[in-house]
Amino acid sequence: MKLFATIYTDEDVSRLVATLLLARGFDVMTTSEQGMLSKSDSQKLAYAASMERCLPTHNRVDFERLHLDYMTEGKQHSGIIVIPQKNAYEIAQRVAILLNTLTADEIPNQLLYV
Repeated sequence: MKLFATIYTDEDVSRLVATLLLARGFDVMTTSEQGMLSKSDSQKLAYAASMERCLPTHNRVDFERLHLDYMTEGKQHSGIIVIPQKNAYEIAQRVAILLNTLTADEIPNQLLYV
């Protein structure tokens, strides 16, 4: 059992956010590292789910729709964290607070806002 959720950042999230979260001890992968830059949001969410990683994104509209689709279809994902467009340090702080508050078992299938 994992205590902390692992992360798979969407490409619209700054690489600096991933670096800052890595520095705080979180397990972070990025879409660019995984060769997923040209993939659709649906493919990225499915990939994150297959890797059991929550997905922070700025893309609220598309991922709210995908979350609803997953719930309607009875599919599972590993969590979506919707983050506002702020500076990388504030984003990393908000995500870290969330990940330090919720265990890895509490995030799957949740649409969370920070």
